Amino acid sequence: MESRAKITAIGAYVPERRMTNQDLEKRVDTSDEWIVRRTGMRERRIAGPNEFASDLACGAVQDLVKRYPVDISDVDLVIVSTTTPDYGFPSVSARVQANFHLEHAGIFDLSAACSGFEYALHVANGLVSSGLNKKVLVIAAETMSKVTDYTDRTTCVLLGDGAGAALVECDDTQGCFIGSYMGADGSLGKALYRTGLSNQMDGEKLVDTGKMVQNGREVYKWAVKTVTSGIQKLLEESRLDFTDIDWFIPHSANLRLIEAIFERLNVPMDHVLYSLEYYGNTSSASIALALSDAVKAGKIKKNDRLLLYGFGGGLCHCGQVIRWDI
Repeated sequence: MESRAKITAIGAYVPERRMTNQDLEKRVDTSDEWIVRRTGMRERRIAGPNEFASDLACGAVQDLVKRYPVDISDVDLVIVSTTTPDYGFPSVSARVQANFHLEHAGIFDLSAACSGFEYALHVANGLVSSGLNKKVLVIAAETMSKVTDYTDRTTCVLLGDGAGAALVECDDTQGCFIGSYMGADGSLGKALYRTGLSNQMDGEKLVDTGKMVQNGREVYKWAVKTVTSGIQKLLEESRLDFTDIDWFIPHSANLRLIEAIFERLNVPMDHVLYSLEYYGNTSSASIALALSDAVKAGKIKKNDRLLLYGFGGGLCHCGQVIRWDI
């Protein structure tokens, strides 16, 4: 299907509180030098006790409206990617709809972990291009600190909170979505999970703390192989070459992983954007944060081709090539 959808605005929001590597040194057996060397992270933002995913989502939408001359009163669908909703229900998207009085909007939350923003953009492009919707608000909002085990030094140094939002509208002349690719391996679900109503998977009892549990070695191996292959297939689907891409924006899992992926692809890191240094791993919000910051800094310019690629829990992955048209 030819795209008839384009991104017309973007926004972001992060909580005020900063958690530095020095703060983590006081909680677990780690050091600033070790964290920077192993992850590339220096600090992350942490939501307050009474600050939740819907609050961050609304903050990102407010930033979007402030930065661009757009009207969201006629938004007809709100999609929120989150793995850390305020409630089982109502959804985060319902809270956003109520906050902005979007009287004509349908709502749903989407759960695809760290690739959720890309899955949500893919859905929005399909719905708008098909004519089923005209204006879709796509949001990724995560409060990962609320599901972090701060006694586990291998994961607690990684995670932070944040949100990003994009407005996807109909454009009958030329859409901005050039190509997409997605996939999953659900058999590896035990490598990255958080228990809910069930505390077992495939007959195996899980660590049932309600916090995120990760087998970092397994996820790393899967990601390097899968994302490398996925980016190559995405470029093939888009009929493009690596040299046609101005910026690569992967999920900000950790810097060592990103470097391993792009070393395999022979892509120099000065063409790669990420948000992990000062936000940490914000799950599905990480690509939206990197995109928003790069636009604000003037790095991304009109007509640049961007390759976004999310990957994580599920295990699932999704990517798009888009032409930046703002």
